[in-house]
Amino acid sequence: MQITPTEIEDVVVLEPRVFGDDRGFFFESFNEQAFNEKTGLNLRFVQDNHSRSAQNVLRGLHYQIQQPQGKLVRVVSGSIFDVAVDIRQGSPTFGQWVSCVLSAENKKQLWVPVGFAHGFLSLEDHTEVLYKTTDYYAPAHERCIRWDDPAIAILWPLSSDPIVSSKDQVGKALGEADLF
Repeated sequence: MQITPTEIEDVVVLEPRVFGDDRGFFFESFNEQAFNEKTGLNLRFVQDNHSRSAQNVLRGLHYQIQQPQGKLVRVVSGSIFDVAVDIRQGSPTFGQWVSCVLSAENKKQLWVPVGFAHGFLSLEDHTEVLYKTTDYYAPAHERCIRWDDPAIAILWPLSSDPIVSSKDQVGKALGEADLF
């Protein structure tokens, strides 16, 4: 596994070692020991989530204010523009965002630590996203920051208005949100 840092120190891109031949391919999508050694973390993942989205579906920016979740995100079909936003008050990168295109083809993963809001834009129909979390889903503590908040100014690769859930349409501005 290769780790590539992003512009925000705690968010990293992971690239597995892929073994392929004329039959197909094989790779370890997750190895706890290798993940912890390469990242310097000591984490335990407790839940796996799987979503499917049509092209131009935008999900996020989500986080849990209590029972916060670190997320290890990957794509098994299609592709996404994946985004992590630093919402840790006092952080030198507070309010900044990083992105990565994750796809079934490139097999990259994005590590989104606790203290970050997460969202993604589906770039293809039938895109399926899998992500591991470090804590359980807790709906009472779930929060959402607007995907289009001008204070964050994410440069989403949109060619038309995205398809956004009613819950995400009423996300709060960064300046009004519960933060870490």
